Amino acid sequence: MITLHHCPQTRSMRTLWLLNELEIEFRVRVHAFDRSLRDPEYLSLSPAGRVPALEIEGERMFETGAITEYLCERFSPERLGRMPGTPDRMAWLVWVHFAETLSQHTAALTQQHVALREDAMRSPIVMKLEAARVGKCYDAIEARLSTPVENRDYLLTSGFTAADISVGQAVYMARHFVTLDRHPAVADWYARITGRDSFAPSLPEPGTGIYDREFYPPWPME
Repeated sequence: MITLHHCPQTRSMRTLWLLNELEIEFRVRVHAFDRSLRDPEYLSLSPAGRVPALEIEGERMFETGAITEYLCERFSPERLGRMPGTPDRMAWLVWVHFAETLSQHTAALTQQHVALREDAMRSPIVMKLEAARVGKCYDAIEARLSTPVENRDYLLTSGFTAADISVGQAVYMARHFVTLDRHPAVADWYARITGRDSFAPSLPEPGTGIYDREFYPPWPME
């Protein structure tokens, strides 16, 4: 049995979406996004106290990129994964892990807008810089999707893969702070992949996520 340890609207949503797309049997244990992730029992699953953590046949995994690679190699090497020796292997690895580049900037914005409760603790300068970095990540995805080749509906020419799930989930989070208005190719691709049946079950139940609104406008500079 596979058990996913999950907090709604965090990186573990990436693994949940992938598991839904794989259509394999699994169960989800939902955790509060709080200090309970520092409990010794949970730290035995994920030593940094982060989600996701994955239990599978007595083994334990953490880190979304590693989990994605393992699950694809085992359960979907040709459809959602791209194995060594295949033409798109290099691009698949790049985009699976590029998701974390975007996620780290979104995490900084989440800290500024959501986690810091007092206005005096927030930094408009940090918010502006991190939002600009999210925009640069959107630029990279836009450039990839705008490449004039056939079948560029997804990040890989060979079709939809876990790379789209990984980056798509990162964009889902980033859209809470930076819109896709200036990135039409990204917007079209995002609509395409989130229209899949596997996406909706990955979303949080109302009131269970870490965000209390769809969009957080830029914090005003003094």
